[in-house]
Amino acid sequence: MIKKYALYILLSLISVAVFAEDLSTPTGRVKDSVNKVLTVLKDTSLDRETRWAKIGIVINDSFDFRSMSQSVLATNWKKASPEERQQFVVFFSQYLEDTYRTKIEAYTNQKVEFVGETIRGKKAVVETLIITDNSEIPINYKLKNNDGTWFAYDVVIEGISLVSNYRSTFSAIVKNDGMDGLLNDIQNRVNKYKASQKEEAPKQELSEDS
Repeated sequence: MIKKYALYILLSLISVAVFAEDLSTPTGRVKDSVNKVLTVLKDTSLDRETRWAKIGIVINDSFDFRSMSQSVLATNWKKASPEERQQFVVFFSQYLEDTYRTKIEAYTNQKVEFVGETIRGKKAVVETLIITDNSEIPINYKLKNNDGTWFAYDVVIEGISLVSNYRSTFSAIVKNDGMDGLLNDIQNRVNKYKASQKEEAPKQELSEDS
């Protein structure tokens, strides 16, 4: 379920036309992130590792991972030590980046329509639709204004919150294994991804040379 959500989010980040955006608006902020990812994907001079690194920078610049982490952990955030909180933010942001990257090849030119936005004070919702051949998938981005810049802190896909979904998954791990168990679990997921990429790299280079 989580991987499916990550794919939908990724598709919405790479499926619209590139043009200059007004970063002062929530919609402009989302579209700007889209444009930057598209620019990286279309740059044929980049090797795979550099391309993913650049996309990772865009993801980091677009999401408020601390707010996301606090919402995901819920009451466990208050119980965690400052060191555990810091570790969780680092591991969780890396895990999300890695999840997106593993799904990027699944992009098959779907389209995204920006439906509208709602702003209430320092929070906003940007409504989008992913248009496929036989369906329309609603994705709403929740953003907050941090010192004049909009950052996403949750994504709602077909009515289901990404933060709530992770909260349920991680809460069960904390209940059984504590914060140490959760941190180890996420770190293992990140390490597993890195190991798989080391195995995949030679295959990718061979494919590009052929």
